[in-house]
Formats: sequence, C-alpha cells, structure tokens
Amino acid sequence: MRRYGKNPDEDDIRVRPNRKGNRPRTHIRPKHEDATEGMVLTVDRGRLTVLVDDRIVMAMKARELGRKAAVVGDRVAVVGDLSGKKDTLARIVRIAERTSVLRRTADDDDPYERVVVANADQLAIVTALADPEPRPRLIDRCVVAAYDGGLEPILVLTKSDLASADKILETYSTLDIPYVVTSREEFTDGAELARVHELLDGKVTAFVGHSGVGKTTLVNALVPEARRRTTGHVNAVTGRGRHTTTSALALPLEGSGGWVIDTPGVRSFGLHHVDPSRVILAFPDLEPGTADCPRGCSHDEKDCALDAWVAGGHADPARLYSLRRLLATRERHDGD
Repeated sequence: MRRYGKNPDEDDIRVRPNRKGNRPRTHIRPKHEDATEGMVLTVDRGRLTVLVDDRIVMAMKARELGRKAAVVGDRVAVVGDLSGKKDTLARIVRIAERTSVLRRTADDDDPYERVVVANADQLAIVTALADPEPRPRLIDRCVVAAYDGGLEPILVLTKSDLASADKILETYSTLDIPYVVTSREEFTDGAELARVHELLDGKVTAFVGHSGVGKTTLVNALVPEARRRTTGHVNAVTGRGRHTTTSALALPLEGSGGWVIDTPGVRSFGLHHVDPSRVILAFPDLEPGTADCPRGCSHDEKDCALDAWVAGGHADPARLYSLRRLLATRERHDGD
C-alpha cells in the first residue's frame, strides 16, 4: 500500500472520476429568499393546487423537504413558474409552522397517523338526525380529535324534518359546543344557511361527517360554484351513503373572508395518535382539579381528584361525565 507524505506530488494522486458526470452533492441548501407565499387548496397524487395571490398554481413538493408532506390548508412557500398557465409547474420549498392539525388513524390499533387538514380554526361535525341514524360515538371521536388538534368543534345537525334534535343537543349541552340545526325543506329559504354562514364567518372551517349525512350538499349550498357531487342515496340495508368526495378541498366562503374545507366521508375515526392527557384542556373548569390527581391518572379511576373537585362545587357533575365519556372513546375500537 502506497503512503503519501504531507506534501505529495499532485501527479502521484489518483482521482476517481465522477461517472455520473453531475456535480458532487452538498448539504448546503438554497434559502429561496425570493419564494412566494401560498395556501394549499387540494392534493391529488403528488400534485398540489396552491392559491398564490389571486392565481391557482400547480406545484409539487421539492426534494429537500424529504418525507414532510403538505396538506390542504398548509401555508407554503413556492418558487418557479407562478403564472398559473396550463402545463406549468412550481415547487413547494417550505411549509410554514401549523397553527392546528386535524389528524386521524384508520382505527385505534393503527399507529399510522394521517394529517387531514392544517391550520383550520374550526371542525364542523355534520350529523344527520335520521337517514342515516346519528352515531354519537363517532361524534365524540371527532370532538376529541378537534380538541387534540387545536380546533374548535361545531355541531351541524341536518334533516331535522325527519327527527328531533333534542336528544343530541342534550347529550352535548355541557360541552358548550356551538351548533346549528338544518332541515332539507327549510334550508333552501336562506334563513338556515345564514345561520351556518354566521358560524363560519372569517374562519377556516373543516367539514367532516359520515357518508350520506348531507355534508357535501351543505358545502354546495355555501359555495354554489363548487358543485361537488352529492351522495344521491343511502343504502337501505347498511344505512350508509357512498363516498362521493374523494379528496379534501378548500373553498372560499364568499363575502366573509372565511374558508370551507370539504373532506371525504368517514366511517371510522381512529384516535391512536391522541394523548388522553390533552383532552382535559378542553375543560377549563375541570383542569385545575387535576392538580391533586395521582401521577399518570386516567381521570376515570378510584383515586382521581376530579371527583372531589366536583363534589366541592367547583364544576358541574355533568361536565365530568362528558369528559370521561370522551376519554372512553379512545379505548373503543368499533368507531360507532
């Protein structure tokens, strides 16, 4: 083996040629200081539709982002051709820090966490009062996911001409969740639509719901130019509708500065990713009472300090019941 001294003759050193003929790799990445800010409106097979100023631009994720993926609602930095013309493609080089994240897993045993929407202010949980029947445990799961992700939940109860909303409203009354009740007949007169508009005004709202509950019909009424395909019918045997919305899409709410994000219909909402200790944050009247709880308390055990906190008159017993009901959804596996 030949050894070289401190000052070898250059002619004695063999340099292995770069067979690919490209430049050597470097860890120094461009800063893209001239990048333009935009908002992701939808994602389809690796192509992202981004709103840049008042233009719709098609983009793809830059390689330097690695495994980090952009989702609907993300604020991103884009470079390249931003004209929005046909057959042009820009690159997303940065994804801004998210203010909120709506996440779900396929079920409670699935460790794979999927980010559905980013930076939404509210989660509108759309539930039919009949045809199909309401699924309170699915509502509970959506409420937990909203609290965990930093979104405010809203209840939108549809088809009140078929059944009363009293039972559902009583179940969630202690959570102080804003709600609106709509019917198929009266929704066309504009009064109920105006009440929904009032809840969404100036905010980014993600819509989620079981197939067949009228979620896409509601979105089409709020944003008429969207014209997303509706379900058409509910299966008489299973009581479930077909998934007609296949990808999340952000739509501007005219005249309010708000946004509506329509998401695909769900049949289950896994909560594997949720830390149960975060759910208590949605109960500010109960949270101080956890100071005396044993370490690692599940808030549903014999030594939980919340029982004494409620018995001392610091909070309504119904609120503790609601907290424990929501925490229990984390342990269920059927998604109903």
